[in-house]
Amino acid sequence: MPPWSVSDQGAKVAEEIDVVVIGAGQAGLATSHELTVRGVEHVVLEERTPGSSWAGRWDSFTLVGPNHLLRLPGGAYDGDDPDGFMGRSEIVAHLERYAAGLAAEVRNGTPVRALGRGPGGVGFLLDTDDGPIRSRVVVVATGAYQQPTRPVALAGLPPGTAFVDVAGYRNPAQLPDGSVIVVGSGQSACQIAEELALAGRDVVMACGRAPWFHRRLAGRDLFEWLLDSPFFEQRTEDLPSPAARHGANVQASGLDGGHDLHYRTLAGLGVRLGGRVAAVDDGAVRLAPDLRDSLAFGDAGYRRIRDLLVEGCHATGREVPEVPEPAAFDPAPVERVPLRGIGAVVAATGFRSRYTEWIDVPGLVDEQGFPVHADGESAVAPGLHFVGVHFLRRRRSSLLFGVGDDAAATAELIVDGLSTA
Repeated sequence: MPPWSVSDQGAKVAEEIDVVVIGAGQAGLATSHELTVRGVEHVVLEERTPGSSWAGRWDSFTLVGPNHLLRLPGGAYDGDDPDGFMGRSEIVAHLERYAAGLAAEVRNGTPVRALGRGPGGVGFLLDTDDGPIRSRVVVVATGAYQQPTRPVALAGLPPGTAFVDVAGYRNPAQLPDGSVIVVGSGQSACQIAEELALAGRDVVMACGRAPWFHRRLAGRDLFEWLLDSPFFEQRTEDLPSPAARHGANVQASGLDGGHDLHYRTLAGLGVRLGGRVAAVDDGAVRLAPDLRDSLAFGDAGYRRIRDLLVEGCHATGREVPEVPEPAAFDPAPVERVPLRGIGAVVAATGFRSRYTEWIDVPGLVDEQGFPVHADGESAVAPGLHFVGVHFLRRRRSSLLFGVGDDAAATAELIVDGLSTA
């Protein structure tokens, strides 16, 4: 009997499953499809239901990339609005249909509470609500967005001030009357600030650093241009530093058919801009004097994207479009927001991983919280794979049009590993 097989685990006997996939979002489902194609039997464990993490987005949420970029293996978008932008319920429905068509068993309502090495360091032992599972191979596909971050400077908010992070925000009506401070710089922060401003709220945005660009250029969507460029092929080593993996995505929106959305358009709606949150003291939220730096960073990002598009045009033979320089923009920064007028603070400042909260493998992640890996397989625990992680192999690794390639690569590694075990 091999050392990873069933054994007595106290009151329960561990179920034996050679290959387990944890998570039934796009990454886990794509991996399941690719494993089945290669004849690998496996089970998918899902805490709730397929695609349920998308259901937790705010009410008006839409994809930022066009629908036709939903390119899961065996489950690509085939609707009648390829250039539209799905809402959250449509995304969930698509993933539910995709899951229903898979050959493998998907166990809904089966959260994995803990994962560690098996006895003697061989294989893995999973603790689930339905009992322990012993497995030779585990694929962790629990999503790129696991735990919303909260700026440390906001710890001083008085208990009576409503605070909502990006996972808890739903719509403007949920927030108490008064001004709203939106903290963040990426797509979510901009979209929420825009929605609040259009709802008539007084919005102050504590701005961070993010690139921006035009939604459409010369009749083509931004994503079409980016796909023809090296943008989505960038790897961690192409970035200024490993920490840049946490950087904000290009400011844009898919709402109402997709449109430009960045600090300039928000200012045009009456959103007041300031620097990052510095502190909460003396009866106010104080914003740092770094708004100009953040705006300059965004304009520099605009130029970098422009250069990548030009590079892509040269590679594909497409005519280079005219891309103007960013218009002058120097709004008076907000420096102080009195607490007495604040109705709520909404933080959309990105996410961090939760792997070490439930995976007991020393050295699992780097200082940024990303798995330490070689081609998606843990460098410290062979047989433990990751899919759906931002920049796992390249920038598109966690995206709906890129995760399928990573899933296929991981499935190949698993086949090779099982054949030599």
